[in-house]
Amino acid sequence: MPFWKKMLNQKQAVYYPRAIVQGKPVETETIAKDLAKISTVSNSDVQAVLGDIAGVMHTRMSQGKSVHIKGLGYFRYVLDTTGVKDLKDFDFEKQVKAVRVEFVPERSRLSSGAYTRALVDSEQLEWIELSATTEDQDPSKGGEGGLDENPLG
Repeated sequence: MPFWKKMLNQKQAVYYPRAIVQGKPVETETIAKDLAKISTVSNSDVQAVLGDIAGVMHTRMSQGKSVHIKGLGYFRYVLDTTGVKDLKDFDFEKQVKAVRVEFVPERSRLSSGAYTRALVDSEQLEWIELSATTEDQDPSKGGEGGLDENPLG
């Protein structure tokens, strides 16, 4: 069950719900064990494949392709950029601030005509409210127990 808490946007002076991460991330080894339990593939084989997936995805995306993992979704490179008013000032190297990976969950159409998305099918999620003082334990945000930079880009 995912968690949320009420947050105040100081600039707009409005409250909004924010998803909160609790505990340590689930690591590759745990995902591999879970996958091995529901398949005919061994834990070590799953870990070997998962260990190589980032490099293979990078190679394909660096060729200008998006990567589709069936049942999961699509990955592609996107750019964070700044614009210039005059075309003569256009400089790709100076205008690109960051290269990020965009993930779009796989979606499928239901018989009702509505869509459901992999990983975020909201009808199957039971959200639990945490107090406003609860700290986000997402290591991608930096800080205590976190990383210096956001690995999620």
